[in-house]
Amino acid sequence: MPGGRLTHEDRRRIAAWLADGLGYAEIGRRLGRPTSTISREVARNAALGDYLADHAQQAAGHRARRRKPARPAEPATDGQSTEVVRDFVDQFAARLAATGLPRMTARVFVCLLTADAGGLTAADLVHRLQVSPASVSKSIGYLEAMELVVRQQDSGGRRERYAIDDDVWLRAWQADTGAHGEIATAAQRGIEIFGADTTAGARLGKMGRFFARLSEQMSGSTLAEAVVHDALTVLAALAHAGRPLTLDALATALGWPRERATAALDAIRHQPAIADPLALRATGPEMYTVTARPDRLSPAQRAALEK
Repeated sequence: MPGGRLTHEDRRRIAAWLADGLGYAEIGRRLGRPTSTISREVARNAALGDYLADHAQQAAGHRARRRKPARPAEPATDGQSTEVVRDFVDQFAARLAATGLPRMTARVFVCLLTADAGGLTAADLVHRLQVSPASVSKSIGYLEAMELVVRQQDSGGRRERYAIDDDVWLRAWQADTGAHGEIATAAQRGIEIFGADTTAGARLGKMGRFFARLSEQMSGSTLAEAVVHDALTVLAALAHAGRPLTLDALATALGWPRERATAALDAIRHQPAIADPLALRATGPEMYTVTARPDRLSPAQRAALEK
């Protein structure tokens, strides 16, 4: 988080990494800071040649109080002191950053998360986080791309405010669910390319099963019950036929319009877990059959069954 102050957690990490023998450049890389920031921090706040996180935090705080005039206290959040809130923002942001969110973006997100219903302006974020306007602008753009924040106009209509709306978690959940389903489908395609008996096929099989289950559990089935019922009927028809059927032949045999059979086949393709332990396979243009899922049995199990 370029431009931001080192937190107590940052200093604990620096102390631990120094004890492990890491150099300033490597520590800076891990924290996303310039090497000079780390070397200056150790030089200023080490105690008798040793860098201790607690002492460094106290020394930095004392230096900051001497250097800066007293500032008006920031509004407390739900009765909590400003220092408690700031520590929470830094610690929570560190947890989010560990999941892959950029550290500065995580701090902006948590700051908005803990703001009141009216949200915050860019100037508010700069003041609270003590970072540059450019850092805030970049982080807001990142969060907007992920649909995690919304822009609002203040009462005067002159300034934009940023806030987290009530639907943010639902959107994030739905986005993850769709992505997991796509990964499961891609893994299934990879098994067809590499073969279920190969090392790559076995790995893709495990990954596909994991993400298929995750998608199903998170979505609670995003398909209407009628479509799921039709999908199961199509699977039963293909299994009973024991041979590939064209889309038209399938629709005719079931007494359905072509569109209804197409919708059922699309449901199976988009959520392969519906067919488990079978798999829908296209053998030609609009020609379908079912087989056992190649990832349901291990190569050894299939070999034993084929003897």
